[in-house]
Amino acid sequence: MAKMEIAPLRPWDDFFPGAERFAKPDISDLVKWNNRVVSNLLYYQTNYLAVAIVVFLIVGFLNPLGMILGGAVVTLVFVGSVWGAENKVMIKNFKKKNPTLFVLAVMGASYFLMSLFGGVMVFIFGITFPLLLVFVHASMRLRNMKNKLENKIEGVGLKKSPMGIILEALGQQEENFNKIQDFLESKLKE
Repeated sequence: MAKMEIAPLRPWDDFFPGAERFAKPDISDLVKWNNRVVSNLLYYQTNYLAVAIVVFLIVGFLNPLGMILGGAVVTLVFVGSVWGAENKVMIKNFKKKNPTLFVLAVMGASYFLMSLFGGVMVFIFGITFPLLLVFVHASMRLRNMKNKLENKIEGVGLKKSPMGIILEALGQQEENFNKIQDFLESKLKE
């Protein structure tokens, strides 16, 4: 098993270079779009964490109690969903068959619980807004060769990162692992 490594903070001109490195995703090809998002999440994970922390701190400064409550609820729902997916067959099968729907269900459950506590606006701006920013960037940012190489290394299992572990727990990398494994097996047979 590979040891976990924190991805480096990518330079600003690589993270947000200009309009020529961004393109609207092809929504008719969901597999390709999902691969782009997963690749960018893995490659720019430290940059995304920095952006999320900045937004989180701004909202947390404006409403600290709501932010602590929101963070606790989202963390508990996430940990509970991962535990359920590992220990309950029905949830495990649902996650395997519908990984994107599983992630949406986790977010929906978090939203529902926050509405019970009256912290929906804190949830939307402090937790969901940074996730939306990350998702939009990961969807629009075109991959480069360094991005693809880093993702292949992680996909093969030569290294692990925090985002890779989170994506694996949510079932978002299984397709990539299978494709890489098939590719490597075909090359070995040649």
